[in-house]
Amino acid sequence: MIDLNEIIPIGSDHAGFRMKEFLKVNLEIDGFRLKDYGALSEESVDYPDIIHPLAKDISVGKYRRGIILCGSGNGVAITANKYENIRAAICWETELVKLSRQHNDANILVLPARFLSNKEALKFARIFLSTRFEEGRHKRRVDKISAKL
Repeated sequence: MIDLNEIIPIGSDHAGFRMKEFLKVNLEIDGFRLKDYGALSEESVDYPDIIHPLAKDISVGKYRRGIILCGSGNGVAITANKYENIRAAICWETELVKLSRQHNDANILVLPARFLSNKEALKFARIFLSTRFEEGRHKRRVDKISAKL
């Protein structure tokens, strides 16, 4: 469900910088409020330096969900998913985005910037931010993800 009062943290490495900036402009036009964790340019950065603080803030409940980007999506997803309560899903097509929310209650959308157009990324961000978790049998499964082993 869309909540325009919600702040959406967003972060990328240098490979995702341009797409992140495109998303920021267009999501703000849509009425969303964004918190940019970086990168601040296309100059090379180490993605964990950006993703750790963003994922930690979502993990502890400061924000409900966010968007992260890098070239393949893998590095930022691996980093974010180290945190308890984080379910970062790499998505590159519409159905994956929908299912990440409906079935997995993903709270971070991961976009592989080198494999998507800006138009696709914006479409996926909008879907992610407007799709609800279905709960039911999926909640039982999601509750088991962060279980201590």
